[in-house]
Amino acid sequence: MGAKTWMVVIADGDAREILASRPTIDREETRKVASILFPKERLEPQDDSCLTWTSPPDDQIHIGCFPGLTIVAAKEFAIDNPSRIPTRFLDFAGTRAVHVHAMHSVVDWFAFAVWRNGKLERSLSLSPDSGIVEDIGQRLSFEVPYWEGSHPAIDPADMEDGEPDYPFPFHPLELGEAALAEFFGYQLEGYVDQFPVDSESIPLLQYKRKKALFKLW
Repeated sequence: MGAKTWMVVIADGDAREILASRPTIDREETRKVASILFPKERLEPQDDSCLTWTSPPDDQIHIGCFPGLTIVAAKEFAIDNPSRIPTRFLDFAGTRAVHVHAMHSVVDWFAFAVWRNGKLERSLSLSPDSGIVEDIGQRLSFEVPYWEGSHPAIDPADMEDGEPDYPFPFHPLELGEAALAEFFGYQLEGYVDQFPVDSESIPLLQYKRKKALFKLW
């Protein structure tokens, strides 16, 4: 698996339904929100990106505002404890639903968090090397089959004698893909055509991040 994400999605309603409608990006609102969320930075416009690429390097952000929906991909969400994202994003969201989704295929790490009405509902972060870093709230319905062993990371029949057990009853990246489908209606790998959202059709504005320059008088 080669999928990577670190993003937050703020929605007035069901993000998956909004994205499935192929909404039109509001470029002026996107520029405005970018300046609100990153007030200490000088943001230089780059070529458009899209929802497929939500793991920008540290010196970039990918962002899009649509009717009822805001997507921000930035380094601030590539953190071990997704419940601890900078508070300015939660303040901006208010009572709207907030979903953080982050995964990195190199270390088989996946993390997500969900807020509703300003309250943290669920947060999970895990990788084979670090174990379970964060596990807050009740498991959501899409998670349950994975925890119950319905999607094993390693088929027991393929294990050799003496081989250590995999630390989880599933592969973190497979749960990460399931979360993408559950929350947003698309996946990055696997049978991507069976989902209602074409991530390449959802544009995001791309900005280069630089420290703002202040003139001293």
